[in-house]
Amino acid sequence: MLVSTVRSDPRTFNRFVDRSFAVDLFNLLTQARLVRINRVTMALEPMLAESWTRSADNLTYTLKLRRGVRFSDGAPFTAADVLFSLRAADCLIARCPAGDADNGSLLRIRVRDRPLVVTAIDDNTVSIRFPSPFGPGLRVLDGIPIYPRHLLEQSLDDGSFAKAWPATTPPARLAGLGPFVLREYQAGQRLVFERNPNYWRKDAGGARLPYLDRLTLEIVAGQDAEVLRLQSGEIDCTGDEIRPQDYATLKEVAKAGKVRLQDLGVGLDADSLWFNLRADAKMPPARRSWLQSAELRRAIAETVDRKRFGDVVFLGAAVPVFGPISPGNKVWFDPQAPTPAFDRKRAAARLASLGFRQKNAEGVLVDAGGQLLRFTLITAQGNSALERGAGCIRDDLRTIGIAVDVVPLERGALNGRVEKADYEAVYNRFLADPDPALNPDFWLSSGGAHVWNMSQDSPATQWERRLDELFARQAATVDEGERRVLVGQMQRVLAEQLPVLYFAAPRVYVVTSTRVLNAMPSLTRPMVLWSADTLAVRGGKKGTD
Repeated sequence: MLVSTVRSDPRTFNRFVDRSFAVDLFNLLTQARLVRINRVTMALEPMLAESWTRSADNLTYTLKLRRGVRFSDGAPFTAADVLFSLRAADCLIARCPAGDADNGSLLRIRVRDRPLVVTAIDDNTVSIRFPSPFGPGLRVLDGIPIYPRHLLEQSLDDGSFAKAWPATTPPARLAGLGPFVLREYQAGQRLVFERNPNYWRKDAGGARLPYLDRLTLEIVAGQDAEVLRLQSGEIDCTGDEIRPQDYATLKEVAKAGKVRLQDLGVGLDADSLWFNLRADAKMPPARRSWLQSAELRRAIAETVDRKRFGDVVFLGAAVPVFGPISPGNKVWFDPQAPTPAFDRKRAAARLASLGFRQKNAEGVLVDAGGQLLRFTLITAQGNSALERGAGCIRDDLRTIGIAVDVVPLERGALNGRVEKADYEAVYNRFLADPDPALNPDFWLSSGGAHVWNMSQDSPATQWERRLDELFARQAATVDEGERRVLVGQMQRVLAEQLPVLYFAAPRVYVVTSTRVLNAMPSLTRPMVLWSADTLAVRGGKKGTD
């Protein structure tokens, strides 16, 4: 048996209506997809689809499904389950309100808001036709679980699918194609999974997976408690990376031979700062003129000491970053994108060009009309990295005469303010897919996660229009080399305009018990359990050194 953790209870077992980590992890353990992205190599791998071909016009993919596969309740898996699952996903997209970035990102199987055309050629063959060439191709299916049509189609037909499989559903009424089945769920305590006897994957030697007979997720709300359980040997791994402040403690535990500590390198996501750039932002016109200025953003980019930022926020376990794609994303990171120098004299000159040349008695810049160079920065309460980061930004900007009032908010309140565009500036983190083409909500001016000015009817600026054009071009080519060039140009547009400011990306450390074998930790959550079917424990099945 292997024991891991999750921070919260799943609110539902239906991955189509909830993208929270707890629900995603539940589905990774109990469900399967047609294809998956290997989270270590980032290569596309066959799963329920054992092979596929692409048409000469790059529009149609023909997928051969594995034969003889059965759901955990014994029902056969066929092309009808694929059609049902993709129809369910598309139905929910169609009902998704504009600007609802969560559901839009979760179920994005449309291209330019047009659905894929899915056809069953026979019980074991599916044709998927894209409305236009799409760079990521079948990678878009990585997040779509194939659910049992025989259990859920009625709820889709009668309009109740969004309420199907609540977290109160008895385990016997669930079924999946994943490596495990739920056997017990005690709210606020644990989820217990057992081996799916009908699981279809085998290892290279022909042995049936998974190796584990049982896997338990203990519900542990705080990282302090997780660290204590790792030290005591009560758990074998966690769903997240470890915090920088826990590294020294766990390094000593690793030296004692109780755990294995791995440095996975630079993370894929960095916390970020952005301003409200909406034309109708609720602020006086005189204040808007400088608060929404690119020169202010450039001055901030030149003022924050990124080395100090990484030392304070991540205890030195971080690297400076300047854009939304970190050096950890080796496929899409553009090392040639411009990076602002640390130059506070130049930053001061930029502020002077905005009319801020004098300071008051408190050292805060004022313009000729007595307007203070001051703004409010909201962030997530209780997130230590975000609160420390906001404090660093405040302290560094004070050195050139900018006053920042940091206001931590409960997560729900913060999200509500962002959705309503009721803020001056935000410091937060939003997770993205490593492939930029799968993050249209961030890059496109019409996107619900285009955070500085969301869901625009048409691009508000020429540079956003240019960004839209570049995004459309890179998403429409299957030539990865051409895509890399275009994505590099996208990064350079952001580097020039700086609608979002980035300072440091943390290094990612993962800890597992020395009992755990075959772990292949990734930079994305869940770091260890993403490939749970191949995990083993010492002394168990395939668990010898």
